[in-house]
Amino acid sequence: MSKTIIFRLREREDFIPLIHLLKVTQVAASGGESQAMVLDGLVRLNGQPEHRKRAKIRAGDQVVVSGLTISVI
Repeated sequence: MSKTIIFRLREREDFIPLIHLLKVTQVAASGGESQAMVLDGLVRLNGQPEHRKRAKIRAGDQVVVSGLTISVI
């Protein structure tokens, strides 16, 4: 069973960069670690591998990394 984190975008924000999302949800301990996770192919966005560090993550997106799902609302 995987754990799910619900992440709410701030009011007036349309997106959050992927590496920032991994850091603020504490999936990664640092920006460097979040970048490494993306570059190593450990991150999936909406079911597809995501290799763009600054991919714009918007409401409705799901990010999966290390058996953890981040649902963005």
